[in-house]
Amino acid sequence: TFGRLTQVSRETITSLKKYEDLLVRANKSLNLVGNSTINQMWIRHFLDSVQVIDFIDKNNKTCTDLGSGAGLPGVVLAIVLRDKSINIKMNLYEKSYHKSSFLRQVVKKLKLDVQIFEKDIFKEENLISGSIIARAFKPLPIILELVEKSFKNYTNLIVFMGKNGKQLIEDAVKKCEFEYKEKKSLTSNDSFLINIKNIKKK
Repeated sequence: TFGRLTQVSRETITSLKKYEDLLVRANKSLNLVGNSTINQMWIRHFLDSVQVIDFIDKNNKTCTDLGSGAGLPGVVLAIVLRDKSINIKMNLYEKSYHKSSFLRQVVKKLKLDVQIFEKDIFKEENLISGSIIARAFKPLPIILELVEKSFKNYTNLIVFMGKNGKQLIEDAVKKCEFEYKEKKSLTSNDSFLINIKNIKKK
């Protein structure tokens, strides 16, 4: 089903299998993904990650993943973009030393065009990026404030929203102005994605 839903190449599937092996092994000590989701890795994590690809600005040379954790979606997107010959460097922000070490190992093994920043994104300033992506990171109002404060320049912000997503958008609108489009999630009926542009604090 994964290949059919995403139209990815055999190379992509091979790379994702290698990533899955590294992830399952590291998860025993690092708790990168919930144990209950390990057996549903391809749908719950990989397909979920890939579905933002249409929202990514392909004209820009960088894309930033906030609080990358296990590399979802950053590593998955780096694999898919490379195999589609789309030349975008993924920047992964992850403040945990152990998770960053895991990400470095994955990037090296899979030879990905990825830069890992072992930093607290909330302390960064004047960042520049194409698309910015947040999956299982922080609530929407906090993400909007962070992007508005820390990024000097960016194209758009893509956020994975869960079942309380509508409420979070209402909360966010009180503090910020922004334009957005919604897209239904492929992996959960309760979830959706939003593609946000032009964030301004009120």
